[in-house]
Amino acid sequence: MLQPTIDDLWFVPLGGTGEIGMNLNLYGHNGQWLMVDCGVSFDEPLVPNYKAGGKGDCRTQSKGSTHRVVAPDPTFISNQKDSLAGIVITHAHEDHVGAIPYLWERFQKPIYTTSFTAEVLRRKLARTKLANRIAIIEVDSGEIKQIGPFGVHWLAITHSLPEPFALKIITPVGTVLHTADWKIDANPITGQPFDINLYKRLGEENILALVGDSTNAPKPGFSISERNCYDGLLSTIAPLKGRVVVGCFGSNIARLISLARIAKKTKRYMGLYGRSLMNMYGIAKQQGIWPDDLPITDPQHLGYLPPQEVLAVATGSQGEKNTALARLARDNHPLLSLDKGDMVLFSSIVIPGNEDSVERLSKALSAKGVSVIHSEDSVLPIHASGHPCEEELKLMYHWVKPKIAIPVHGEHHHLKAHAEIAKLCGVTKHYVGQNGDLYRLAPQPSIRRQVVPVGRVPVQQD
Repeated sequence: MLQPTIDDLWFVPLGGTGEIGMNLNLYGHNGQWLMVDCGVSFDEPLVPNYKAGGKGDCRTQSKGSTHRVVAPDPTFISNQKDSLAGIVITHAHEDHVGAIPYLWERFQKPIYTTSFTAEVLRRKLARTKLANRIAIIEVDSGEIKQIGPFGVHWLAITHSLPEPFALKIITPVGTVLHTADWKIDANPITGQPFDINLYKRLGEENILALVGDSTNAPKPGFSISERNCYDGLLSTIAPLKGRVVVGCFGSNIARLISLARIAKKTKRYMGLYGRSLMNMYGIAKQQGIWPDDLPITDPQHLGYLPPQEVLAVATGSQGEKNTALARLARDNHPLLSLDKGDMVLFSSIVIPGNEDSVERLSKALSAKGVSVIHSEDSVLPIHASGHPCEEELKLMYHWVKPKIAIPVHGEHHHLKAHAEIAKLCGVTKHYVGQNGDLYRLAPQPSIRRQVVPVGRVPVQQD
C-alpha cells in the first residue's frame, strides 16, 4: 500500500485536477493522510474527457452518457481509512463539499470547516441517514488545528460566497499553501476585503509549494469585483419595464444580496425560485449574513404583480432540466409565467460542457418573445467570476514566493497557463499533472504519473 514516510510530503488529487469540479485532494506525511475537500459535479460521464480523448478541451468533445451527480472514486483512501487523519472543507460550493453525504461512510472521519460551510453541510445531511452522525468541528478564521501530523491554518480569502478559506498546511518537512477557490476582491459584498498583508507575510515563511486555483489562468488582467457586478446589474435592470428574471448559481450569496438591493432601489419585489436559492437564503439569514433591511417576497405572490414590479431569481443558469428557468421557458412553472417584453439575464458563466443545454434554454426563452442577455455578451458587467485571472496569480506568486507551483482546479489548458505564469514569476519547479498523479514535494520534488488508481462514481440517479 502506498504510504508516505516521516521524510515525505505528498500531494495526490483524486478529483479536480484535469477537470473543473468534484475536487478531492490528499496530502500525505508520516504514514497519514489529510483530505482537503470532497465535491461533486453534475451531468458528467463516468469516463472524463481528458481520459477518453487525451488532454483536449472538453468543450470540443462529446460527453456521452452522463449521470446526474458524479463524485471522485474514493477507493484509494477508503481502503486505508485508518490512515486518514481528517477531512477539511475549504468552502461551501458543491464541487468542494457536495460529495460528503454520499462518500463519508467510506471514511468516517471528523470534518473541519467554518460556521457557514458547517451549516450548509448540516442541512445537506439532514435529508440523509447521516443526520447528527458526523462530527463537524467548527473552526474560526486564523485558527490552527492539529490534524494528525498536519498543522492546518485557516487563512481568510475572497471568493463568491461567505467564508472561503485558503489553508496553510504545516509539516516538519515543509509547508504548503492550498489556495482553494479565490480571487482578489477589494470590495466584496459579503465578508472582509482581500488582505494583501496576510499573503505577503507568507513570503517570509519559506513556503515549499503553492497548490492553486487555475480556472481563470488563461484570462489576462484581473477579475472584477462583486461591487462592479452590482453596478452593472443595476444599470441593466433599472430602465426595464417588463419582468426581470436573473439566472445565477444558488450558492452565490453576494449576488443575491446585490439583487435584493437592486430590487429595493428599482421598486421591484424579489422572489427566489429554486430550492437551492431558498436554502442558501435561509442559511444566510440564520448566520446573520443577510441584511435585515432587504426583504424577500413569497414567490407565490410575484405572479400577481405588474411586470414592472417583478424581479425573480431562478436556478438553472446551466440549462439543467426541471430547474426554475427551464420550467419558465416551457411555460409550465406553477408560480410565474413570462411574456413578450420580459427579460432574462444570465448572471453566470457557461461552465465548459454546458454550452448546448444553455443554448437550448436561450432559444426556448427567445421563442416566447423574452429578451435574453448572457454575461459573455453584455456590455455591462452582470457576472463576476470568483477565480483569479493572470495578474492576480502573478501577485500571489510574488507575495508567497513558493519553491514549487502545482496548478489544480482546471482542465489541462488551464493548468498549463497557470504553470506558465508561475514560471514567469520565478518559480523554478512547476508540475502540470492530473488526477492520480503523485506529486512528491519532499524530500526531493518530482511527479510520478498515474500512480494512484482514480475514476468517477455516480452518487445519485434521476
